[in-house]
Amino acid sequence: MRIYLDVCCLQRPFDDQRQARIHLEAEAVKLLLARVEAGEFLWVSSEAVDDEVLQNPDAEHALKAMLLVTHAALKIAVEEKEIRRAAELERLGFTGFDALHLASAESGGVQVFLTTDDKILKRAARLATQLAVRVVNPLPWLQEIETL
Repeated sequence: MRIYLDVCCLQRPFDDQRQARIHLEAEAVKLLLARVEAGEFLWVSSEAVDDEVLQNPDAEHALKAMLLVTHAALKIAVEEKEIRRAAELERLGFTGFDALHLASAESGGVQVFLTTDDKILKRAARLATQLAVRVVNPLPWLQEIETL
């Protein structure tokens, strides 16, 4: 199964872990990455991930996230097709990098787009029929697939 982790997911293990939700989501992301390494999932990333990570003002967190991204099996280049689709997604209300991430995930044939960003999750739930990828939070998604 192809998965895409947005930058919110990649940064979650480096966020302040004192809040229960953040801690649990960080553990879910770590488990996903371990399962990627074990070959259970194929991690698709993109140039948009690299670009957004490099904009992080915390250089240490950016470096850690970039090291994680090296484990992705496939990196989608942001080209004309992705830019056109991102523009369509922006008209639906997704913004900037979020639209580019979704467009890249669709181009990469991803089944599941993982994010911890509530704004993206809510908008994607409302617009699910207009997306070619399922958008979910990693914690409930892992719980869901464990029960299958």
